Amino acid sequence: MSIFLVGVHNLLRWLILISLLASLYLALTGWLRRKPFSGRTRKTWLFTLIFAHCTLLLGLFQVLFGRFGILSSKLPEGINVMKDRFYRFYWIEHPLSMILAIILITLAYRVAKKPIPDEKKFRIAFWYFLIALLVILAAIPWPFREGIGRPFIPGFS
Repeated sequence: MSIFLVGVHNLLRWLILISLLASLYLALTGWLRRKPFSGRTRKTWLFTLIFAHCTLLLGLFQVLFGRFGILSSKLPEGINVMKDRFYRFYWIEHPLSMILAIILITLAYRVAKKPIPDEKKFRIAFWYFLIALLVILAAIPWPFREGIGRPFIPGFS
């Protein structure tokens, strides 16, 4: 079960990254070209929000009850969370960074609902999406990160 949830969490990671790039593109082109805000843009931002929140729920389950979850496993004898790179990343850095990114994505989507000029809507959303993307990219356990890296596609290392 845990392997399956990690796989779904990973799949959603790619969906978030793709939809986040699309949202960024729509926000930037809308801002720079002074386009009117459209239903297509709102739907793209909504899907980004949905993917992010679904991933958050799976991630919270993993961090609490997964194979190395806070509530389902104990720290090895003599290990301090803040001094151990693996546990610090998976128990603290990754969850907090992703929660921050999801808050930013949620704020960006909320801008779509506000009765403000479209140019301002696009500009604010662009910056929220950009910062969220940078936080996500920094907090993903990429395969090249020593000690915490995971394969691009779990099960295919």
